[in-house]
Amino acid sequence: MTILYTDYIDSPVGLLTLVADEQHLVVLSFGKLNQRGIAALQQRFGDYQLVTSANPHGFSAAIRRYFAGDLTAIDTIPVKLDGKPFQNQVWLALRTIPVGTTRSYGDLAAQLGNRSASRAVGYANSQNPIAIVLPCHRVIGANNDLTGYGGGLDRKRWLLRHEGIDLGGEQMAFDL
Repeated sequence: MTILYTDYIDSPVGLLTLVADEQHLVVLSFGKLNQRGIAALQQRFGDYQLVTSANPHGFSAAIRRYFAGDLTAIDTIPVKLDGKPFQNQVWLALRTIPVGTTRSYGDLAAQLGNRSASRAVGYANSQNPIAIVLPCHRVIGANNDLTGYGGGLDRKRWLLRHEGIDLGGEQMAFDL
């Protein structure tokens, strides 16, 4: 049986659920784990047990520092991925997007060697199991539009503004 450690973090973008194995962050999701998230853990780890743990491996503290303004606090959190090879490539490429910048889906596809794979990049982003730490919120449409985000566009907008990205227009308050 695999032991997984979980913690819940109150953040400016709502409750986050963190799940870690013995060394790595494996899930960071918005809200509590739903049936889909539980089924994904079952498929990934087989027989597992979730153990509540305050600040497993210091990951929760790093995420809190990020929200407190230390925007690079999450950059070195080790992650463990189990997607298909292309998904893993996309998710790891997300970590190459510096804080305070964005990339288009097409730019990310080109970085991975196939500019025509922008839709595949978008789909991989939608399956990202480690929100914020694998910063898919930094990926935007080719015309600088905020396009889909698993946590909702208000969260994406908030995260980008938190990282100093000027989105133009009026500031919107994030309301959970």
